[in-house]
Amino acid sequence: MTVNQPSPGRILEIASGYWATGLLGVATEHALFTLVHDGLDTADRLAAKTGMAVRGMQTLLDGLVGLGLLEIHRGTYRNSAEAELYLVAGKPTDISGFAQLKLAEMDKLAGRLDVFRTGGPVADPMVEVAENPHWEKVVTAIAGISVPAAETAAQVLELADREDLAILDVGGGSGVFASVWLGLSPTARVTQLDWAPINAIARKLLARHSVADRFTTLDGDFHTVELEAAAYDVVLYSHIAHQEGPEDNVAVFAKLRAALKPGGSLVVCDYVVADDRSGPSFPLLFASEMLLKSTKGGTWRRADYAAWLAEAGFETVSFHPTASPATLVIGGNGPLHRVG
Repeated sequence: MTVNQPSPGRILEIASGYWATGLLGVATEHALFTLVHDGLDTADRLAAKTGMAVRGMQTLLDGLVGLGLLEIHRGTYRNSAEAELYLVAGKPTDISGFAQLKLAEMDKLAGRLDVFRTGGPVADPMVEVAENPHWEKVVTAIAGISVPAAETAAQVLELADREDLAILDVGGGSGVFASVWLGLSPTARVTQLDWAPINAIARKLLARHSVADRFTTLDGDFHTVELEAAAYDVVLYSHIAHQEGPEDNVAVFAKLRAALKPGGSLVVCDYVVADDRSGPSFPLLFASEMLLKSTKGGTWRRADYAAWLAEAGFETVSFHPTASPATLVIGGNGPLHRVG
């Protein structure tokens, strides 16, 4: 091998990616990052607490160091900055449940990758019905992912400085955006439109954050529920566009524009790819999830969102990166639209 010849190491890591899924899934199942946060910092102490064999714990810790989720200093372990923020139980940004969800899906993946040949689900697609138990698992597992995006949107729209905002959260899931926004804007009110079982989850979360008095729910399918015209200052459409086809997104955007007051804003939060499909990495990879689980979904380009929002009647479109893999796409409805 010459000096400038690339190493096969990265390809080996990608091909062995199931190791990473397994390591993270097992670690979160045993609350390992929370235990490290609480001061258990050696293999022996962690093994004793979790009931694992010392050899098994040491191998797990080695793997997590290799993944960059733990750091070792003179024989003791501590969480990386990412793990401390996103994998410690009790923090609003905790996404440990997402890691466990992916571990549970590993044994279902074999034999399902024919989706690349067929162009869509070949068995057990994501069923878009309220009673699908898939949703309760997902909305709680991914709630922490949206905290950075919710905070960025609040800054961009200056929500903390605005009075008596009426906000509609379409497909709001766990209600995490509402929780963040209501905490920052003491006179705002949020209505969440989602299926009844999911709205019940959101009400429990908002009650824990002491903002339930300004949070109401509207049960139903956002495709068919009628919305009051010109009733909202802000409408949120978070992590839904990737499940919908182009025509569906245009139709929904037009419907949501009609629900906005003059000068209102539509906030779309999703995994957005560059126009030339060169990146970012996670949105490009996430497209495979949609091929596997939806009939028309995908990760869409910036140009797609710009065209769809213009077709739906929005006068301005702006894009805003967040600290998560998601991008905010904000459509403005009239001259009073505020984007910071």
